[in-house]
Amino acid sequence: MDVRTFGELIDWTRQLHEHLAACLAHCADIHEEERARMLLNYLAAQEAEMQRVVARFEQTADAKALKTYVYDYLEHKPIRTHRTCDAPYSTLSVDDICREVFDFHEQTINLYRTLVGKAEIPEAKELLDSLLALEEHEAMRLVRQTGRMNDV
Repeated sequence: MDVRTFGELIDWTRQLHEHLAACLAHCADIHEEERARMLLNYLAAQEAEMQRVVARFEQTADAKALKTYVYDYLEHKPIRTHRTCDAPYSTLSVDDICREVFDFHEQTINLYRTLVGKAEIPEAKELLDSLLALEEHEAMRLVRQTGRMNDV
């Protein structure tokens, strides 16, 4: 996706969460280990919820911020994800699944941190600060919840 505005950036982020949710759910259906299936289903549900929350940002964000161009985005490395979902999570261990999903969130957080520092209008900075806080909160929650799986 060609990202030119903050609105397109939000839509792109929403699509990444949506794709990750679908991929995790697909891999949960075919993973051989029960604990990994449970984790994949949990993570898929969380990513689907993130997709819905990010979609709300598209609907409620300041129109001026959404139309603002993201010039510096092109200099940022693209977020690495299994875009085709040829079942990459279906063969990973629980720890490796966690590492992959946490890495996805960390890349998103780093992107937003970079852009917050470069936002030129207050509306765009406020929007990015909100998205950054959302991603950081979700990442911390996922780490905490998946860590509890090890206690079981």
